[in-house]
Amino acid sequence: MENIKDKTIFISPLDWGLGHATRCVPVVRSLLKNNNKVILGTTALTYPVFEEEFPDLEKINVPAYNVRYSSVLPLWLKLLFDWSRILGVIREEQKFLDETILKYKIDVVISDNRFGLHSKKARSIFITHQVFLKTPFGSSLVQKINRNYILNFDELWIPDYEDENKSLSGALSHGTHFHPTVRYIGPQSRLRKNEAVKQKYDYLFFISGPEPQRSIFQDLLVEKSRSYPELKFALVSNSPQIKQHKNTDYFESPNAKNLSKIINESSTVICRSGYSTLMDMHLLGKNELILIPTPGQTEQEYLAMYWKAGFGARCHKQSNIHKLVLQ
Repeated sequence: MENIKDKTIFISPLDWGLGHATRCVPVVRSLLKNNNKVILGTTALTYPVFEEEFPDLEKINVPAYNVRYSSVLPLWLKLLFDWSRILGVIREEQKFLDETILKYKIDVVISDNRFGLHSKKARSIFITHQVFLKTPFGSSLVQKINRNYILNFDELWIPDYEDENKSLSGALSHGTHFHPTVRYIGPQSRLRKNEAVKQKYDYLFFISGPEPQRSIFQDLLVEKSRSYPELKFALVSNSPQIKQHKNTDYFESPNAKNLSKIINESSTVICRSGYSTLMDMHLLGKNELILIPTPGQTEQEYLAMYWKAGFGARCHKQSNIHKLVLQ
């Protein structure tokens, strides 16, 4: 990022949950330090994050992917049924980008997992930790598709450590790279560690991800808290106010400062094993984790097991939350 100076930059994350947007926040901060003009591509989902962090930066509406999980189908099957619609979004954002580059005289385009945001008219950069995909079957075909999309970009930026022994994403981003220009930019988080805070909560329920699995996850954890009246819980979610037990403090969409404080005040965090969430926990020094991957999302399932082996996290299936023992 330090080699991009005095440029007009357009950056936009995938609107698949909020993780892609939140991990772009420190990237934008770094770019702004080098006298760059940054324009943000947002959807209804990602706009609040960027408006909170960068109220003075120009924001442009981009085509929304609107990815939703299924309550019954595994993610790979849901995406297979949805693929023709997603291809339409990719074509739409390519047309949108060509118009945007001409209108705003864009020098650099940075896409966080948006396959269609590349152009020969501007230096095009792709941010992802999923270079080598984990799929239940058809891995060769899926990897070829992923590879071909990534190769449309001039550069590949990976938000992880280059040292494989320190890697947070493991085999998802380390291997024999097919892209000629790969940069590891280190883990990215908008949150801040605070050593001075006192432990206030025994457990934090950190709810994230697209519907309907987000609400299913939330409801299961709220029910779990009712079985432990002697413990103190915090629940972070972007849902409207919900009914909860008196031993649970509820926080709806806290800003980065308050979210950092809540996580720092919590002894153990129960959360999804999404990569952006894991980067947040790593950079906050939060080691006591119970990871519950989204059912059918193979990337999260892999990361949960990888963090269990390498970082001492506990892992649990969502279908067995009723068996989860808290202390």
